[in-house]
Amino acid sequence: MHFELTAAQREVQARARHFAQEEVAPLAREADERGEFPLHLVRRMGALGFLAGAIGPAYGGSGMDHLSAALVYEELGRADSSVRGFLAVHAGLVAACIHDWGSEEQKQRYLPRLATGELIGCYCLTEPNAGSDAASIETTAWADGDSYVLDGEKIWITNGGIAHLAIVFASRDRAARHRGICAFLVETSAPGLRREPMADRELGHRAADHARLLFEGCRVPASAMLGPPGEGFKVAMAALDHGRLGVAAGAVGVAQACLDACVSFARERRQFGRRIGDFQMIQAQLADMAADVEAARLLTYRAAWLKDQGHSATRETSMAKLFATEIAVQAASNAVLIHGGRGYANGYPVERYYRDIKGLQIYEGTSHIQRIVIARELLGKE
Repeated sequence: MHFELTAAQREVQARARHFAQEEVAPLAREADERGEFPLHLVRRMGALGFLAGAIGPAYGGSGMDHLSAALVYEELGRADSSVRGFLAVHAGLVAACIHDWGSEEQKQRYLPRLATGELIGCYCLTEPNAGSDAASIETTAWADGDSYVLDGEKIWITNGGIAHLAIVFASRDRAARHRGICAFLVETSAPGLRREPMADRELGHRAADHARLLFEGCRVPASAMLGPPGEGFKVAMAALDHGRLGVAAGAVGVAQACLDACVSFARERRQFGRRIGDFQMIQAQLADMAADVEAARLLTYRAAWLKDQGHSATRETSMAKLFATEIAVQAASNAVLIHGGRGYANGYPVERYYRDIKGLQIYEGTSHIQRIVIARELLGKE
């Protein structure tokens, strides 16, 4: 087993780190306060090869492996979770999903434009009464000649207000639960689709675009179906496997950013005539944080490596997502505490890390759901 990155992976990591530190981080505080996503970064990420990183050059992607993609998510997570969240949805939940399940015509039509940022993608699964229980979605799709008509509501859709293309999950037969779900590629200019910002303000990820999408007799051609009829639940779960890896890597980035901030502060802040890093209680917190970050990083890299080897990695990805987000929550909490009053205000970024990390415990399946996925993988079917 090799723990060193390849030369190609190190190059991707360096490119992502430079972009995150020089172009993303300087905008993070202002974007968070204004609640506006920095749209100009989308084309920049396309030029850097990040928007469809794991997709091959035949469809406009840069063909990077899953571990390289995880390195990009990690570096963006260190700088700004809103930008990292955009990429995880656009690249992991949308572009990768079309690559895995789309027809050749769908791939040729959408992937090259998603890769450049000409198109922005969003993933429409969550509803008012369907979150963790995705099989209970209420949005319906009924066949009408050579079209389908969609009716329903989706909420908390990341990129929803700025997207040009949506993957929408709807049921042809609600009584059949997951067996009745289909996935559709819906261009957001379609008649009968209305978008509006979420009414409530987010705890974190405030620069991310979160929207409510309403489908009111929204007609799409039958050719817009993504994957086989009735297989939409499988499409959704496969996409979430991609997204969860991005969340895990992003959580590693947040935890690393908390550790970096705490080490710097512990060296500079002086109390009782000494720097606070000289006190054993602070040292213990820093040591535990460092160990947790490394453990989460290795879990995440291993899940990505397994994907690159062509192995199923559902359990390992859920383990990485669960552990990385949980330790990052603790790291952010300790970072605020170590910074004291300075950590309680937004003059230091640890306040934003503390708010942002709660979302990563929820996105792409809560920590509770990850535990269910892991347990089912361990126990198997009866």
